[in-house]
Amino acid sequence: MAAGKVIIGTVKGDLHDIGKNLVAMMLESAGLEVVDLGVDVAPEVFVENVTTLKPDVVAMSALLTTTMPMMKKTIDAITESGNREQLKIIIGGAPVNQSYADEIGADGYSSDAGSAAQMTKALCTA
Repeated sequence: MAAGKVIIGTVKGDLHDIGKNLVAMMLESAGLEVVDLGVDVAPEVFVENVTTLKPDVVAMSALLTTTMPMMKKTIDAITESGNREQLKIIIGGAPVNQSYADEIGADGYSSDAGSAAQMTKALCTA
C-alpha cells in the first residue's frame, strides 16, 4: 500500500518537464502513489483530479517566470472548489523559492527532487 497519493503537474503555459519527471520518480521510489498530469496543466484539470482522486499532496512545477502566477491561480481554484483543507500543496522549479511559496499560500517548496520527495512523504504521513 502506498504511503500517500500525489498529483503532480507543470502549470498551464509551461511545457518543461525534466524537473517534474525527476520529482515524480523520486516520489514513486519513496513509496508514494503518483498521478502525473503532464505539462501545460490548467487549474481546472488540477481541480478535477483533486476532486476525483482525493490526493494527500498536489505538486506543481514552473520553469518560466511568466507561468509562476498560474501556481497561485491553481491554488485559488483548488480553494474555491472546497478541496483545499483536505490536502497539502507544494511547488518547485527554477524561478520559485520559499518566499514565493509563502506568498501564494503553498504548504511547501523544494529546490531539488530528493528533498521534494522527503518533504512530500513527511506531509503524507503527518
